[in-house]
Amino acid sequence: ADEFRPAYLQLTQLDASTYEVLWKLPALDESTTLKLRPQFPPGTQAITPLRSSFAAGTAVQRWRVQAEGGLAGKAIEFPNLAASRIDVLVRVERSDGTAQVARVLPLTPRFVVTASPGAFEVAQTYTVLGIEHILTGFDHLLFVLALLILVQGTRRLIATITAFTLAHSLTLFAATLGWLNVPGPPVEAVIALSIVFVAGEIVHARQGRPGLTQRRPWIVAFSFGLLHGLGFAGALAEVGLPPLSIPMALLFFNVGVEIGQLIFIAVVLAAIAAGRRIARRLKI
Repeated sequence: ADEFRPAYLQLTQLDASTYEVLWKLPALDESTTLKLRPQFPPGTQAITPLRSSFAAGTAVQRWRVQAEGGLAGKAIEFPNLAASRIDVLVRVERSDGTAQVARVLPLTPRFVVTASPGAFEVAQTYTVLGIEHILTGFDHLLFVLALLILVQGTRRLIATITAFTLAHSLTLFAATLGWLNVPGPPVEAVIALSIVFVAGEIVHARQGRPGLTQRRPWIVAFSFGLLHGLGFAGALAEVGLPPLSIPMALLFFNVGVEIGQLIFIAVVLAAIAAGRRIARRLKI
């Protein structure tokens, strides 16, 4: 349900001008990969041979580069990114222990390495990542949409969404910090089943047989919210967290998820209100 397979570039700074490069790319086999490779700025040269491996649908390449004056303030390009139709996650681990994380999109296929980040950069980056994840996570959005359809009354709806938010926040934090470890495939399967469950509840409600979601919506929202939080944690694991700012990055990723969720709810409620107004006018 949360299939998320971008390319991944990790740069580990070894000294002022030397970096270990890790480049991961979706692939069918060891020789069939996308024609995509990072293009480093002028003055950068490889100082070790390239080592390649293949496992679980991913081609992995490792080498070292040396950049005169370091990479801070310089851009790394990704030619052919638009043609590949995937994103690139970039992580730069600086020698001082800080990290820079960004998502490179096909429309702007370049990434500028920055100096050690401040709190604002971490907050901005992970808030945007959270918003993007929830608004492209159709499984999570379908579950929220089903709750909006089933739950009547503003207070009950607020309580239900609050329960869902609390639950997925708990498991997101617990899984990301390593307190809880659940394999991804079973989590994704049960998330899909949660959508089937609430869809069945909608059918039963239309037949005049209200189910548990209508009688105690916060219980259903909290229970399945725990599983959805594990799904969020899986996506966040793909991105990684800055070592010296883990609590802040985790907090603002969750804030981004909530902002995206509220945007979706607002759009749905606005569409429902507009539909009702149109229906009233047509009756007139």
